[in-house]
Amino acid sequence: MDKSLMDLTPAPYFAEIAQGPAAGQAHWATTDDGLRIRVGHWRPESTEPVKGTVLIFPGRTEYVEKYGPAAIDLGKRGYASLAVDWRGQGLADRMLPDRRLGHVEDFGDFQKDVAAVVKLAQQLDLPQPWFLLAHSMGGAIGLRALMQDLPVRACAFTGPMWGIQIPTVMKPLALLLGTLAPTLGFSARRVPTTTQGHYVETAPFKGNTLTNDPAMYQMMIDQLTAQPDLVLGGPTINWLLEGLKECEALAQEASPALPCITFLGTQEQIVNAEAIHNRMARWPGGELELVDPGQHEIIMEGEATRDAAFDKMTRLFDQYGQQQ
Repeated sequence: MDKSLMDLTPAPYFAEIAQGPAAGQAHWATTDDGLRIRVGHWRPESTEPVKGTVLIFPGRTEYVEKYGPAAIDLGKRGYASLAVDWRGQGLADRMLPDRRLGHVEDFGDFQKDVAAVVKLAQQLDLPQPWFLLAHSMGGAIGLRALMQDLPVRACAFTGPMWGIQIPTVMKPLALLLGTLAPTLGFSARRVPTTTQGHYVETAPFKGNTLTNDPAMYQMMIDQLTAQPDLVLGGPTINWLLEGLKECEALAQEASPALPCITFLGTQEQIVNAEAIHNRMARWPGGELELVDPGQHEIIMEGEATRDAAFDKMTRLFDQYGQQQ
């Protein structure tokens, strides 16, 4: 047996809540700075040849099992898939003693997680070619990774965090607060107005800002009820500062020379829609798909919306996956 496969360390994978393909597994990966992150992966249940692998970059507060249904949808279309628990969330090493605080020291540290994911995907010999599907915070991580030559043929984004939705008049205050926080000793404190619990634990379905589909919303509640170690609450002041800085830095960069489709809900309230329009207007050959009605979680909307999104992104992947 290949030594790289022998060295793989299995990680917990909660198949009973994931609602993913039957052959789902998870493994631990270690980053260059010594943190342990969790990577889940699925192969299609069909006996047809696999077209490639979709690397799923989740958003803040998310975890591997949340993407079980996405793995089913991608598998139906011939693709294996992989999802990651970023540092500080899911079952990955948390950054602070209070595990419900969403924290990162430097936004660039997420690229160390990306490097560990790529290395593990290579060890697992996941089917080539590879593609990217990135959501929310994962959209910022994914865009930076593409700029640093992530080895994928094409990419798709849903509600990418290329700008954080805060009132314009509050942005300078947030930057000032974040800059002063280390000196004043509160950079690891939770951002005011955010909650200790996960959003779906604290917000009723009616009026939520994630999805219009009650079944998907209930699935998220049920997952966190069954596995409370997956719960992550509001971000710290330092996370907010780092996120704002990264969004501003990304906005100064040219778009990657890579085929891209981005899905944006017409009811988006979490990330900055203007930043998404601006990015896609200067992405040569990129396509912006407005989903009406649609909130932040496009691939966790109703079945018709999900099917349309997966059909469109995999048509793009099919087109560029066939090229040698």
